[in-house]
Amino acid sequence: MNPLRELGAFLRAALVLPVPRDHQESDRAFRRRRVVATVTLVVGAVVLGLALRIRPGDTLFYPATVGLAAVWAVGAVASGPLHLGRANSRAGEAARRPVVQSLALGALLLAVFLAGGLVVARVPSLRAPVDRLLDHARLGSLPVIVLITAVNGIAEELYFRGALYAAVGRRHAVLVTTVVYSLTTVGTGIPLLVLAAALLGMLTALQRRVTGGILGPAIIHLTWSLGMLLLLPSVLSAGS
Repeated sequence: MNPLRELGAFLRAALVLPVPRDHQESDRAFRRRRVVATVTLVVGAVVLGLALRIRPGDTLFYPATVGLAAVWAVGAVASGPLHLGRANSRAGEAARRPVVQSLALGALLLAVFLAGGLVVARVPSLRAPVDRLLDHARLGSLPVIVLITAVNGIAEELYFRGALYAAVGRRHAVLVTTVVYSLTTVGTGIPLLVLAAALLGMLTALQRRVTGGILGPAIIHLTWSLGMLLLLPSVLSAGS
């Protein structure tokens, strides 16, 4: 067994070769989806901007982030039908839900970022803003932050790789949703978070293009975000 060949086959199945599907909708439904997706994006951007102004340790952070998740989720569901999707196997089969495959992609992305965390830990100008972001977990209730992180991760995928992806149209959906998702993090003032959003957004958008649904992207997002929340503080400490 050639490991590189196996890895290449896995990546082609997970990120390159779309699963056959028929998710066509009428022009009227498509226009409605675009209107709902646009309104949701505007409202979500406003709520996100307000949430980012909340200082770590302030209990207002909890309802603000839950409210943001509600905006993404309600907008996504209101936009039209959302699909779970199905995954390719390395043998070309497309009968399974993207669970193990997406867990593996999320774990690979997490490993890359944790390795990068060892570098960030030694650069004060890069570490300081990351520490401020993690202060929401350090100064708040970790179980609550974990739950909120999971809820927001699912809600973001419902909207960005569900409603927005479908509203953009197939030709430019990967690029547009990745750029828009990255721009939503610019207000944090943390360049590394913008980079993280770009890489996460690209990976989940490619998985969405292949599987035709939101299940795979949601699993990738949860694996990465919860892993970063729980493991990155220890990595930063170890790299100091």
